[in-house]
Amino acid sequence: MLDPMRLFPSEPAARKVAASLYETVRDLPIISPHGHTDPAWFAKDEAFPNPAALFIQPDHYIFRMLYSQGVSLESLGIPQADGKPQPVDPREVWRIFAKHYYLFRGTPTRLWFDYSLSENFGLKERLNPGNADQYYDIIDKKLQTPEFRPRALYEKFRIEVISTTDSPLDTLEYHKAIRESGWKGRVLPTFRPDAVIDAEYSGFVENIEKLGSITGENIGTFKGYLNALRKRREFFITMGATATDHGHVSAMTADLDPQTAESLYQRILSGKSSAEEQQLFQAQMLTEMAGMSAEDGLTMQLHPGSIRNHNKPLYEKFGRDKGADIPSPTEYVRNLRPLLNKYGNSTNFTFILFTLDESTFSRELAPLAGHYPVLRLGPPWWFHDSPEGMMRFRETATETAGFYNTVGFNDDTRAFLSIPSRHDVARRIDSAFLGRLVTEHRLDENEAFEVIKDLTVTLVRKAYKL
Repeated sequence: MLDPMRLFPSEPAARKVAASLYETVRDLPIISPHGHTDPAWFAKDEAFPNPAALFIQPDHYIFRMLYSQGVSLESLGIPQADGKPQPVDPREVWRIFAKHYYLFRGTPTRLWFDYSLSENFGLKERLNPGNADQYYDIIDKKLQTPEFRPRALYEKFRIEVISTTDSPLDTLEYHKAIRESGWKGRVLPTFRPDAVIDAEYSGFVENIEKLGSITGENIGTFKGYLNALRKRREFFITMGATATDHGHVSAMTADLDPQTAESLYQRILSGKSSAEEQQLFQAQMLTEMAGMSAEDGLTMQLHPGSIRNHNKPLYEKFGRDKGADIPSPTEYVRNLRPLLNKYGNSTNFTFILFTLDESTFSRELAPLAGHYPVLRLGPPWWFHDSPEGMMRFRETATETAGFYNTVGFNDDTRAFLSIPSRHDVARRIDSAFLGRLVTEHRLDENEAFEVIKDLTVTLVRKAYKL
């Protein structure tokens, strides 16, 4: 099911070099600085309930494909927005997945899932309706053993550090429990302030009021609101956070004078602001967040360009993050100029840019990162977290930004068992790209061995201050 030479070039000389490069990084530790795993897994260290709950229900890569082919989310046991669990048989959910597994041919999900079955459970035949029940029983039995508890898997996967994504209103109680347990695993929070910056976010005004209550700041003024955010960032830092994360529709930034910013904030706080005012507020807040990062040293990540919850009826029934987020064209050069004019030359600020618009890599992002000291390019993300997406990124970004204005690989996943397979794909593609450069005499072989290690562990440690 897994060819040892998968994803390497077909040309023999480049293939040989790629394989040699890969061998040097295959077993290096996994550094996962941006993801969405649940910190409660590591705090409680309880067995995963069943194969469906582990593989299918948390993974929108899987259930969005099934949904596109007429499989209802109800039949898969996906929780609805009201929080009520769906009364489904997890074995039947698994059977539905097995019946439709052919849909994933040619997708990265197929690579990740085949890897998980083979490497974690010793299952060498591809999943199909005929072996579905047998595989379910084998996986379910192993999930009840100590070796398959979250902390044991963390150690088995050679994870050095993993970050979660957390609301500024979060108590971080599970992170606190992990730290107090004596376990040596590093599970770090990431400050994600969307709930109190995006006026379209459900319960936005109430969230800001809660922010004021938590921090004791007067959120009735823009100054008090910013102070409240600073206090929450300080709290996250005490809990181990090294980064912030921002999911905006666009990369638009602004640099308003204090009086205009205060007036805009009052409109936002009233709950009667226009769409244009909400967009401008988000733009201003990106610049404010950059300023705070320049002060406190938290690495800042921007993930723009996703039109969230495109399927309104599905969103109303099931809530956010149910596979209906769709990429949109994104402009960076003009939109980022206000922020970069103010903080682009700072010495204590790292700003990592992601995109869902691949056309911007060579035209906008690589030239920007190839100039501004604060900028780094994040790896291919979401829809482009694939062999082809990774290779296109290296081909289009490297010639202008080089390797050292990038930050390695982020797995960006809720599906815990897919993490080692995702990193394995990235290491193979980087090895394949470098192998080609070596055989084309564009890079010395000894340099390639240095670069592959840097792309695997060195750059990510530096960018995220790990």
